[in-house]
Amino acid sequence: MLGLGLSILIAIKATAWLSLYLIFSRFGFTVLAIPFLYASLISWLVSIASHPSINLPMLLGKNPDGTFPILSTILFFPYLYFVRAFSMARRYLSGEEPYTQVCEGLYVGGWPASPRLLPPGNPAIIDCTSEFPRVKEFKAHSYLCVPTWDTRSPQPGQIESAVKWACRMRARNQPVFIHCAYGHGRSVAVMCALLVDLGIVENWKAAEKYIRERRPYIKMNSLHHKALEEWSSSKLSSSKRNGELGVNSVGQSNPSGNTKASVLENKID
Repeated sequence: MLGLGLSILIAIKATAWLSLYLIFSRFGFTVLAIPFLYASLISWLVSIASHPSINLPMLLGKNPDGTFPILSTILFFPYLYFVRAFSMARRYLSGEEPYTQVCEGLYVGGWPASPRLLPPGNPAIIDCTSEFPRVKEFKAHSYLCVPTWDTRSPQPGQIESAVKWACRMRARNQPVFIHCAYGHGRSVAVMCALLVDLGIVENWKAAEKYIRERRPYIKMNSLHHKALEEWSSSKLSSSKRNGELGVNSVGQSNPSGNTKASVLENKID
């Protein structure tokens, strides 16, 4: 169920829109029913594109700078504006903090719909959503978009790219804010990898526990765990390869500490 979460939820919504269309049509309000039919078709499209076997977040057309083309906004408005309204309503009802400081200079949280929901210190922003826009007030902030469907996970390669980008921001003494819709899944997965890479924790499982102690509402699913496991394996393999290259380089030196190339140069001289 966790793996199919968004697909199932949106499919239910699509069915509800279709039911309204049929009801209105039955009573002769065909013209008024057309918007419900359109909303149903868009919802079915999103449901299919967000299925784990397809996983096509670029369907919504979100640009690398966090904006949406006008055509995408018009075409997918039944979904885009529904999730924005739902997000704000859920946040208001839950009373959950919009963001949490995981450690000094590192924050994780939900979509910052306004400047008051952004952590202090002019943070660099890693946006893990495919459905929410970058607010225009944040154009001066360093920004990285990692478009991912809700309840899905960034791919291991995307996680690694986000980690490297965050480390560069940290090297500039700039705070880093990683967000998704609510700060429960997608953003937490990236933050787990970042904590491991910075040496704050030993592995992603320890990172998840570390974050949960500070933000109890986090809820990564099996897809997030799988991506982090693959990312960890890739990092381990890379470290082993680098270690082997280092050993081979040492092996190319003679007992006096000269490399084969330098010995050859000495012989020529």
